[in-house]
Amino acid sequence: MTSRYKYVIIHLNSFPVATGRGREISDRRQRVNEEITSREVRLIDEAGQQLGIFSLREALATAQARELDLVEVAPKAAPPVCRMMDYGKFLYQYTRKEREARRAQKSVEVKEVRLRPNVGEHDRALKTKRMRAFIEDGSRVKVRVRFRGREITHPEIAQRLLERIAEDLADVATPEGGPNMDGRSMLMVLAPAKGK
Repeated sequence: MTSRYKYVIIHLNSFPVATGRGREISDRRQRVNEEITSREVRLIDEAGQQLGIFSLREALATAQARELDLVEVAPKAAPPVCRMMDYGKFLYQYTRKEREARRAQKSVEVKEVRLRPNVGEHDRALKTKRMRAFIEDGSRVKVRVRFRGREITHPEIAQRLLERIAEDLADVATPEGGPNMDGRSMLMVLAPAKGK
């Protein structure tokens, strides 16, 4: 007895199943037709109705008579649960749903704007205008004030600068925590305000 989808099953088995952000998961493919190893199975038809407990040979014959595949859906049950279905159609719908779910995911970008503690008023206004555009586009903004040399001995200047930027952008953004030191720089993350 041979499977109608022998070639497709081998091909898809070697193809990795991808999840979000490019990670791959282990091969979670179900056993189909002759790959099922148990002697008895609990059989479910294509409509989801339970038919009872059958020997594997009888279950395969029933599935073949209906021109369907026998797929093991719960291998750890006693006896294992098998369902009759068109396995090629199932795989197609599964990969299509997975692709649509990945497309629907919206990745939040984090833009970074770098400043110096002794930045001029005009330059600060220009950077603030750029940050406003990023936030209005839905991105989070990481504001980094970088210290050089002895500037690090006066972190209060950078803290005042970051607080002033947060005040200027208060209508469109909320700070995620206060300004924090990160090595030789001070950071503050601004997220789009709720409801904006």
